[in-house]
Amino acid sequence: MSDLSISQAIDNIYASINNDNEDIDLHIAALKAAMGREGVKEAVFETAKLAQPNRQGRKMMQAYFKKKGIAVGFTG
Repeated sequence: MSDLSISQAIDNIYASINNDNEDIDLHIAALKAAMGREGVKEAVFETAKLAQPNRQGRKMMQAYFKKKGIAVGFTG
């Protein structure tokens, strides 16, 4: 799992979010590793794919990922 691309790691996070956050911390760790390998500073998620696409849901996600050392941005 450690050799995933950023897009694969983000897709795994979407799947986890839609499955009651199952293994979310593992997927976040894989995303962080992929970001480090590729030199990316911010993970960008599509708002429409989130379980809670409203402002409160986005802020909660940003706060949780920030605790794990990942800056999060949103599109759409």
